Amino acid sequence: MKIRIKFRKYGTMKFIGHLDVMRYFQKAIRRADVDVCYSGGFSPHQIMSFAAPLGVGITSRGEYVDIEVASTKDSETMKKCLNGVMSEGFEIVSYRGLPDDAANAMSIVGAGDYTLAFRPGYEPEDMDKETWFQGLIAFFERPSVMVTKKTKRGEKEMDLKPLVYELRICPEGDGEMEGPRLFMKISAGSAANVKPEQVLDAYYGFLGKERPPFAFMVQREEVYADRASDAEKEAGIHSFISLEQLGEEIR
Repeated sequence: MKIRIKFRKYGTMKFIGHLDVMRYFQKAIRRADVDVCYSGGFSPHQIMSFAAPLGVGITSRGEYVDIEVASTKDSETMKKCLNGVMSEGFEIVSYRGLPDDAANAMSIVGAGDYTLAFRPGYEPEDMDKETWFQGLIAFFERPSVMVTKKTKRGEKEMDLKPLVYELRICPEGDGEMEGPRLFMKISAGSAANVKPEQVLDAYYGFLGKERPPFAFMVQREEVYADRASDAEKEAGIHSFISLEQLGEEIR
């Protein structure tokens, strides 16, 4: 049976890289006595697939890992078992069953939601934070936003605007992210992966400045699959659904 686990990554765990997160979950799944399936061959490993690697220093409310199990208890019980062995900084949000023919999380990622806030001490000097965010949003209302993207073969020009699906200001934050925040829904996945830093860098470039490397706190809120057809995507039409919604609670 295929299982999709949604989890949070917060606090000091934001400094743990993706490979270490993978190793951590392998151990946590064993400690929680999850009846996980293993691959065959001389070096068997847990059948596990993460949706989209999260950059170091970024917190998240919407991370996903798919596993295969030989048997399982109900979703609520399994969620409690896993949270019982989790260290502070990780929290299991949901544990859901997937159809047998479901594609793994990594292969279907189409977009991600992020919120960004200025880190204390890095606020704009000549305007308030909300006005700065409004300027960025206005910049992306242009017909195109051309940027230079580095690839394995060198550099190429690309239009960033079609890959930025939504930008808006969230008036109030919580926790570390107090005050106005910038919300963005951007393309993700293997086809066209955009990072929040690229959106910021495009605007800083327009201003003739360089982005201070530690100026922003970033949090991923959700990850989506895109159910639109290839023709619809080419036309800029998308049908996003969270990876969590593709699974069902196990009773």
